[in-house]
Order: sequence, then C-alpha cells, then structure tokens
Amino acid sequence: MNQTDPDSIDELSAALQQCGYYADRRLATAVFLALRLQRPLLLEGEPGVGKTELAKALAEVLARQLLRLQCYDGLELREALYEWNYSAQLLHMRAAEGHAQAEQIEREVYQERYLIHRPLLQALQAPAPGAVLLIDEVDRADEPFEAFLLEYLGEYQVSIPELGTVRAEVAPVTILTSNRTRELNDAVKRRCLYHWLDYPERERELAIVRAQVPQAPAELTRQVAEFVSRVRGASYAGSFQRMPGIAESVEWARALVALDTLNLDPEVVTDTAGILFKQREDVAALTRDLAAELLAPAPTE
Repeated sequence: MNQTDPDSIDELSAALQQCGYYADRRLATAVFLALRLQRPLLLEGEPGVGKTELAKALAEVLARQLLRLQCYDGLELREALYEWNYSAQLLHMRAAEGHAQAEQIEREVYQERYLIHRPLLQALQAPAPGAVLLIDEVDRADEPFEAFLLEYLGEYQVSIPELGTVRAEVAPVTILTSNRTRELNDAVKRRCLYHWLDYPERERELAIVRAQVPQAPAELTRQVAEFVSRVRGASYAGSFQRMPGIAESVEWARALVALDTLNLDPEVVTDTAGILFKQREDVAALTRDLAAELLAPAPTE
C-alpha cells in the first residue's frame, strides 16, 4: 500500500463515507484487502447497486487519477490498450525518405512517442501514487478480450509486439464490474478478489439518500428508503421485472424535492414511477392500489 492509503478497514470505511459512499463491513474488507494485497477486485451485482460509484469514491479517497474503460460487445485491443498514431508515422516516413535506410525508418516509427495510450496502458504507466482503473461492465465484452486481460490482471503488465513488455512501476488499483449478463471466465475470476454487491439494507440506503439529497425533509427521506426497501422485498419479488437501484432512489428523492413533496402518497408515487423504474412493464405494474399497499404501515406483531 502507498503511504496515503488507509491503514485499516475502519479508516477506509470512514474515508469512503466522507466521499458520500456508504460501504458495509464486508465490502470495505474486500476493498481493503485488494489494496493491501495489490489484487484486482471483481464486483458483481445488479445494475444500480453502486459498483461504478465505488471506483469513483475510491479514487477520491486515494487521491489517484480515475481511468475508466467502458466495455461493450466488440471492444478491440486498440481501444483498450494502445494504437499507433498512423498519421504521425506516415509523416515521419515521408520526411525520412532518401535520408535513412528502411530498417532505420521502421525502428524510428515504432517508438513510444507515436503510441496513443488507452486506459490500460495509461494505468500501467501512471506516475506515483498510481491510478485507479475501472474496467466497467466487463461482462459486456467478449471472451477474447477476457483472455487478453489475463496478463494485465495477473502481473500488471502487457506485451506490445513492437516495444516489448510494459510493466507497472506502481500497481494500479483495479476494479472490474459485472452485471452478470453472462458468466465470466474462471481464469479472470482467479486473478481477482471477488465481492457480490447486493442492494443495501434500508438503514444504509437511508444514509446514502440523506447524504446525496441533504435538502430532502427527513420524513420524506425515511419514506423513500422504506418504500424502495419494500419494493425489493420478497413479498413483491414477482411484481416487478427489475428492482430500482440506489441511483434510482437518489434520483427519485431529488425529483420529489423538486415537486415540493413532503410526504409520499399513492398519487405522487404513480406519477413519478418512471424515475424509480426503467421498464415499461414495471411502471404499469405500480398501480395506485399497489402503491397504497406499499405505503401502508407495516403490521405490528
């Protein structure tokens, strides 16, 4: 760990909280061990549970540059690692014609000054204290890209045919996220520490919404956290296709403040359902009767 890195799990948790990220003990432990052991951390979980936000908060805590590689189907090596500046190389070759031998020109055009650095290479060559590299939604990339990542994840190095092996002088803090749209290769998982990031418990979500929307009345914030917690509960698991994430809870609270809402009622819930849910079927499923049921006080035993 660097001298500026947190010395304990509690210190890390407190530092993340100061940045507005409320991590539970298990998550804080996983992040702390990733820092201490200098291992990549793979975060899996449903969309909207805070995987990407953790990388942003961690970069702030560690005072490191955040580099983000957004994965998608068809992601190519030149977009993730490097590509050559062909225009600059061509200009050099034209200028050198008649003044140097072909072998010399070839050596000159494959120098690092003609290299365009992409996120992986930037992370490896970042000066101290290093970088935080977010490899976001790695499950959206294809299997050949996973195979390419193995050298980086296992040894913090990559091989560039024209230049050789590039090794990190300062190990990047590497966070991979996956929404589990497909199963990742076991070889990738073995090179990473692993944590399943679930929806937060009601009290933690309440703290997050309070921190992110401080202008919201305390009672309204409590109702938002309680409502979302009930929506995700086992009793309503079959009512909705996709549960709202933390980001939706925060955005909903902001929208309610904008509407000068002091207390939730079935009408305002159904009117703003498109902020809480992102599926047409889920918005339609949240009828006024169901909203009233979700808002009703929990029965006492």
